[in-house]
Amino acid sequence: MVHSEDNPDFLNDFLDYSATILNKSSNSIKEYNYDIAHFLKFIKYKFGMAKIQEEKDVKTIIIKDMKITTVKRIKLEDIHAFLAYLKSNYRSKPATLARKVSSIRIFFNYLCNKSKKIPNNPAIDLETPKLDRRLPKYLTLEDSKKLLDMAEKSVPTARSHDNSERNFAMITLFLNCGMRLSELVNIDIKDIDFYDNKLNVIGKGNKERTIYLNNACVNALKRYLTVRPKDSVKDNSRDALFLSEQKKRISNRTVQHVVKEELRYAGLDPKKYSVHKLRHTAATLMYQYGQVDIRALQVLLGHESIATTEIYTHVSNEQVRNAVENNPLANRR
Repeated sequence: MVHSEDNPDFLNDFLDYSATILNKSSNSIKEYNYDIAHFLKFIKYKFGMAKIQEEKDVKTIIIKDMKITTVKRIKLEDIHAFLAYLKSNYRSKPATLARKVSSIRIFFNYLCNKSKKIPNNPAIDLETPKLDRRLPKYLTLEDSKKLLDMAEKSVPTARSHDNSERNFAMITLFLNCGMRLSELVNIDIKDIDFYDNKLNVIGKGNKERTIYLNNACVNALKRYLTVRPKDSVKDNSRDALFLSEQKKRISNRTVQHVVKEELRYAGLDPKKYSVHKLRHTAATLMYQYGQVDIRALQVLLGHESIATTEIYTHVSNEQVRNAVENNPLANRR
């Protein structure tokens, strides 16, 4: 939730611009508010405009009274100091710092080029921290089948409620379509087209895209819809596909809990894998076994940049071995 009453006017103006003109999602607005508010609090501390006991208390600083004249004083070095503060106090990883940099860039671009509130943009030469190119963690094909098998079964002795059809449908969508958590939670029944076997989801930046459903997804969804509660569903959740025990749209946290429980039932480590790892799994399996073109995978996953999709083009040791063994010169004596 954005607490606009705690922000200076120029920050709220930026958030309004991002929500309306840039059409950013509510999650993006919350991230912008958190990142920029934290940055402005650090600036007050660095400029000696707020007294705190220790540097870690920066978040307690009040910024509502901050003037745009203070922002005009900010230089690139001050932004670098903020990033260094995050790394030393919060051990922020490069990916986290990259998100902060993105928020700061967009904020100063608005102030300088859109609203003309400041004459110079201190973030114009701000670089993105170099990211570690780590391979994503994912389930093997056998582990994926094991997870689906367990999710399909009802285990009343282990579960307080039998939501096996719902849970199986969610796991099936994650592993077959590679959708994001927020995309799955926000699916409405009307978004599903069983005639063409597809559904529409709203991804990052409020961008709508079509996901085509294979037989496994279609069958799992149809089975769930036959048992989905129809009576006493909360008014604001009548259209929601997936419902909680309270008969309202299922929450992100509930889905995360369900996935961890299903992983545990399948004998897989819930600390090692997560909802997002199921997205990685879907993308990896499609690339390794489905001979999917990288650009088709980009569209399916809703990535803006193909560079993001390229992390799934890693190959297994078995593929490397096969490549060598299949060399036409392999059997030459």
